[in-house]
Amino acid sequence: MSSVSLKGIEKRFGAVEVIRGVDLRIDPGEFVVFVGPSGCGKSTLLRLISGLEYLSGGELAIGGRVVNEVPASKRGVAMVFQSYALYPHLTVRDNMGFGLKVRKVPAQERQKRVDEASATLKLEALLDRYPRELSGGQRQRVAIGRAIVGNPDVFLFDEPLSNLDAELRVHMRSEIAALHKRLSTTMIYVTHDQIEAMTLADKIVVLRDGRVEQVGSPRELYERPANIFVAQFIGSPKMNLLPADIAPLLTGARAADTTAETIGIRPEHLTVVEPRDGTLRGTVGLCEYTGAVTLLHVKLPDGHDCLVLHDGGDMKAGNQLGLTADVSKVHFFNGNGQTIKRTEQGWTA
Repeated sequence: MSSVSLKGIEKRFGAVEVIRGVDLRIDPGEFVVFVGPSGCGKSTLLRLISGLEYLSGGELAIGGRVVNEVPASKRGVAMVFQSYALYPHLTVRDNMGFGLKVRKVPAQERQKRVDEASATLKLEALLDRYPRELSGGQRQRVAIGRAIVGNPDVFLFDEPLSNLDAELRVHMRSEIAALHKRLSTTMIYVTHDQIEAMTLADKIVVLRDGRVEQVGSPRELYERPANIFVAQFIGSPKMNLLPADIAPLLTGARAADTTAETIGIRPEHLTVVEPRDGTLRGTVGLCEYTGAVTLLHVKLPDGHDCLVLHDGGDMKAGNQLGLTADVSKVHFFNGNGQTIKRTEQGWTA
C-alpha cells in the first residue's frame, strides 16, 4: 500500500479549467471517497491519478515517487470503471488473468494470482463461465478481481456500482468494504452518491467546480460542515436552511451577537410535539411514509418549507404540529455561506 500526494493539481481542456489547484494527502491503506455533483471534477481527478489524463500543473506522487511523467502502466495503480469492460469471448478465469498474460507473467504465477483473487471475491464456481452467463454484480466482482491480480499499490474505483439496481448496490457496497478490510490497500473511490461515501469512506473529499470544499471523516463532515454546500450535500434527507431570525423561535435560544444570515437544521434533529408545546408551529403538506420513519414536508408560518423525520404516530396532510430543536444541533452560516464556529465566548465566523 502507498500514499498518494497531490500538490497544486490543475487540469485544463483548452480554455476550460476543470481541476483548480487541488492539494490532498491520502495515507497508506486509507479508503478515500471523492464525492460531489456531476461536473465537479471527481472522475477527472481520478484519471489524473491513474495516468489516463495528463496534468496541466502541480505535482502528483504515489508512494513518495513523483509520477507526473510516469505512464499509467508504471504507476502501480489499478482502476475499476463504471463499465465492466469484460471480454465476452473469454471466461472469467481468462478475463481476470488477461492483463497478466499481456505483461508476460508466467502461466503458473497467473493461475496462482487468479485463484487467490477468485477466493477473495468468492468467484471460484464461476471461473469457467462467460460474462453473458453472469449477473451484474458478478460481472463487477470479476472486474474487481482483474484489478486485484495485478497486486497494485492503489485501487481506483470510478462509480463502480452505478449500473446496479438498488438492492445489489447495497450488497456490493458491503463487499467492497470487506475487500478493503482484507487487503488493507489504499483505495480511492468516486461516487455522486453521498450514502456510498458515508458508509465506505475513512475520509471524504467533497468537490465542487474543480476545487476541494472540505476533507474529513464522514462524521466530521456530517456534524461540522465547513459551509452550506457541504452541509446540504452530506446527509439524507438534506439539511433544512432557514433565515437566521427563525433560530430563536425554533430553539428557544437567542441567535444574537452572531453574523449569521442562515441557520441549518437536519430533518432528524427536529422533534414533533403538540402545537401548543412547540417553539415553532407548522402545517403538514406531504407525508412520505418509508416504514421506520415518515418524512414530513412542513410549511412554516413565514412560508418556508421544512423537512422533518418523524417516527411517531400517523400524520396526514393538513395536520398542525409543533416543532422543537436542540440549539446544539443548529448550524449557523454567514452571508458567504461559511459556517460560523462555536467558541466559549459565543459564535465566530
